[in-house]
Amino acid sequence: MMARRVVIRNHSAEANLFARRAFIAFSGVLILLIILFSNLYSLQIASFEKYQTRSNSNRIKLLPVAPNRGLIYDRNGVILADNKPVYSLAVIPEDTKDLKNSITAISQLLEISADRQKKFFKSVKSKRRFKQVELHPRLSEQQVALFSVNQHKFPGIFVDARLKRYYPFGKLTTHSLGYVARINRKDVNKLEREGKSENYAATHGIGKLGIEKYYEDILHGTIGHQEVEVNNQGRIIRTLNFNPPTPGKDLTLTLDIELQMIAKRALSGKRGAVVAMDPRTGGVLAMYSNPSYDGNLFVHGISNKAYNKLRNSKDSPFINRTVRGYPPASTVKPFLALTGLEENIITPDTKVWDPGWYQLEGLPNKYRDWKRWGHGWVNLNKAIEQSCNTYFFKLAFELGITKISTMMERFGFGDYTGIDIHEESKAIMPSVSWKRGRYNQSWYTGETLSVGIGQSYWTATPLQLTQALTTLVNHGHKKVPHFLHATSELVSTDEGVQSTNIEEIVYEEQAPLVLKQEKNWNVVLNAMHRTVQVFGATGHEAFKGTHYDAAGKTGSAQVASIKQDEEYEAEKTKESQRDNAMFIAFAPYKNPEIVVAVAIENVAKGGGGTNAGPVARQIMDQYFGNRVISANQGTNIKNNLMVNQHQHSSAIVKVQ
Repeated sequence: MMARRVVIRNHSAEANLFARRAFIAFSGVLILLIILFSNLYSLQIASFEKYQTRSNSNRIKLLPVAPNRGLIYDRNGVILADNKPVYSLAVIPEDTKDLKNSITAISQLLEISADRQKKFFKSVKSKRRFKQVELHPRLSEQQVALFSVNQHKFPGIFVDARLKRYYPFGKLTTHSLGYVARINRKDVNKLEREGKSENYAATHGIGKLGIEKYYEDILHGTIGHQEVEVNNQGRIIRTLNFNPPTPGKDLTLTLDIELQMIAKRALSGKRGAVVAMDPRTGGVLAMYSNPSYDGNLFVHGISNKAYNKLRNSKDSPFINRTVRGYPPASTVKPFLALTGLEENIITPDTKVWDPGWYQLEGLPNKYRDWKRWGHGWVNLNKAIEQSCNTYFFKLAFELGITKISTMMERFGFGDYTGIDIHEESKAIMPSVSWKRGRYNQSWYTGETLSVGIGQSYWTATPLQLTQALTTLVNHGHKKVPHFLHATSELVSTDEGVQSTNIEEIVYEEQAPLVLKQEKNWNVVLNAMHRTVQVFGATGHEAFKGTHYDAAGKTGSAQVASIKQDEEYEAEKTKESQRDNAMFIAFAPYKNPEIVVAVAIENVAKGGGGTNAGPVARQIMDQYFGNRVISANQGTNIKNNLMVNQHQHSSAIVKVQ
C-alpha cells in the first residue's frame, strides 16, 4: 500500500496572488470608469451644444412651404393669369383597413383607370405607410362632389387641394404670357447655378416662356417653413412653429385683352401676327400670333400625343410670329425715303419716270414694278402713296447698301427691341460686312435694289416694325416696347391692417435719332397719311370711312423668286410660296396714340392693303370706338389694380 502525499498550501503566496489580481481588476474598472465619465463629460458638458443640435435635427424638421404665385392683370384689371385650386385624390395606406379593396371600390365610383391604380400600388411600395400617396392627380368637380358624399365609406382616402396656374383666356395670351410648367432637370441645374434652388424647395412649377419666365423672380415669391417634431420613424407628432411664405408680386401689364380678342378674330383662319403699341410710352397694347395653343395644357403636363400633334402641325402654333423675321416689303419705304432726304439724294419734289421697271446700266435684268405699265412720273408723295417700286429701286441704288443699313440700324432693324420676353429674334439687317461674315461673299448692286423695296436678305419682326414706326411718329424719340406697367403686393402695417403697395415701372428714354433737317419727319409722315386718306392710294380702301384720322403703309412681301419672263399668279402658286401681306399704321395723325403692325402669311390674292390693312383697322376701331383707358391711364390702371388686389386677397390659398 502506497503512502498518500500531502500538499501543504502556501497561504501567503495565494494571498499575494489574489491581491495582485484584485489590484489589476480594480485598476481596469477604474480606468473604464474614468473613460466613461470622461465621455459623459464630453457629451453632456464639453460638446453639449453640438449634440443637442444634432439631436434636435433628428427630432425637429423644417418643411418648406411654397409661396403663392403672383397674379397677372391686363391694363383694365382683367385677370390674365390666376391661381386656381386643383383637387387630387390621396391615400394614407396605414389609415386604410383594406387597401386593395378600398382602391378597387373608389376607382369604380370615380372611374379611375387601371393604369392609375397600377401606378398607385407601385408608389405605395416605395413609401412609408404613414405617408400620403396620390391616386388621381386632377379630379373634376363632379368627381369631388361624388367623393364628398361617399367619403365616410373610405377612411384614409381624402381630397388634397393645391394651387395651379390657370389662364382664363387660353390660346389668346400664350405667346405673350407664356406658361408655367413642371420644373425639370434643366431648370434645377439653372437654379443651382444661380443660387436659387433653396427658394424652390417646395415649388413644382416654374415660368417657361413669355412674361411668366421673364419675371419669374418677381412672380414666384419667397419660400416659408413649417417647423415640426417627428419621431424616430419620421412621423410628424406636432407643429412647433410656422413661418409663412411671402407671396409673389402681382403684375399689371399694358396689354388690353379686348384688343387681343379683336386681333384673334381678325386673324381667324390665317397665319400671321399683330402688334399694337402706345407710341407715347412703348407699352404693348396687343401682341397676338396666330395660330396659337393653350398654355393650360402644359401646366398639368401635356401628353405625348397632344404635344406631337402641336409640334407636327403645318401651321406651327409654337412659333411666336410677332417676334419672327419676315421680309418687310414696302412697309420700310417711308424709312428709306427719310434716309434719301437726309442724305440729300432726293427732295419731296424729286421726280422719277416709272415705265413699270428699273434697269441697271449695262445689265439685261429688269427690276419690275408691281404695276406692269408703271406709274409715270412719280415724286416722293406719290411713290409712297402708290408704293412705286421703281422710285425706290433708283433711290436704293443712289444711296448704296452702307447708308441704308446704317440708318435702318438706327431705327432698330437687325437688333433686339428690348421687350420683356426672351423669345425675341434680331431678324436680319443686311450689310456688306454681314454678308461677308455669313456667306463669305461680296455684296452685289442688284441686292441693294431688292433691299430698297424691303426684300433680299432683309427681314424684320412685326415688333421691330412697331418700334421703328414709334420712333418715326415721335420724330426720333425712341421707346422700349414693354408689357409691365406696375407691380403690387399686399403689406401689413404695424396695426395689422393690410394695404396694397403699388410700384409703377419707369422706363428710361433711349438716345434719340436726330436728323439734319427736322422737317424731314413731317415730309415722310405726311406721305403715309396720304397713303390712307387719298382716294386710289394703296391703303385707302382699308380705312375708308373711319371717324379717326389714320396713316399707314402697305407691303406685299415676295416669298419665292420669279424668273424674268414669268408673272406671279397666286392661284397657281403653291401656298407656302405665296406672298405675305404686311401693313403698318398709326392714329391719330396728329399726336398718335396707337401704332400697329400686321403680317399675314401666304395670302391667296391681293396685297397688304387688301389683307393686312383691314386687320389693322379692326384693332384701331376697337381702340377708338370703345375706349376704356383715358388720358390719365396711369391712375386708372392703378385704381383697377387696387380693386382687383382687394378682391383676390381673400381668395389666397395657403398650401402646406
